[in-house]
Amino acid sequence: MDRDAARDRIILALDRPDLAAAVDLVDRTGADLRWVKVGLELFTAEGPSAVRAFTERGRDVFLDLKLHDIPNTVAGAVRSAAGLGAGLLTLHAEGGPEMMRAAVAARDETGSDLRLLAVTVLTSLHGDEFPDVYRDADPAPRVLAFARAAADAGVDGIVCSPKELAPLRNAVPDGFLRVTPGIRPAGSATGDQARVATPESALADGASHLVIGRAVTASSDPAAALEAILDGLSGVSV
Repeated sequence: MDRDAARDRIILALDRPDLAAAVDLVDRTGADLRWVKVGLELFTAEGPSAVRAFTERGRDVFLDLKLHDIPNTVAGAVRSAAGLGAGLLTLHAEGGPEMMRAAVAARDETGSDLRLLAVTVLTSLHGDEFPDVYRDADPAPRVLAFARAAADAGVDGIVCSPKELAPLRNAVPDGFLRVTPGIRPAGSATGDQARVATPESALADGASHLVIGRAVTASSDPAAALEAILDGLSGVSV
């Protein structure tokens, strides 16, 4: 993989409580950063201005709101998000096929290039948290079922842990996005993530995008930390 392609695959998680801190982090990370993730913490604090601040700086925005509500409400939220200029938006696959189809229809009505991602099983979960609900503790079957349902509903891709990437290869259509949090460079602490992998192994297993946070954001030199990750990806064949 060449450097330009690698840059397109990395999404930096801006887990910051205010916009000024997030903008400063992005500025310090440098021009190699293309994608940023605006999540619940930052969006709740700053609202739509958090998205516009980065699109105006030429960054692509992954708006990670994990929408999960009745179909009509989610459709309205998707219409609103489509007008912000974000490139990716998350919703929970567990909201059901009707909800996902309503989200796709609402996006299509706007004519936006926004792509929708269905969250399958959060990477913080081991799978045994609800034994009375899910008899099988292994999250993989749930991830595969949610992924197939999302593809059938016309959603553009999913969010899953790196551990489910290999089984997904033959379960979803070509071009179906597979965005993976839980990415940790070799030797990094796992933190609050349960199902993790290195950037290199996740790409080799079929990830389309890698969500990377503390490995870059907690560094005293985020530009150098991102540079090291890009250098590691240069030898990955995809």
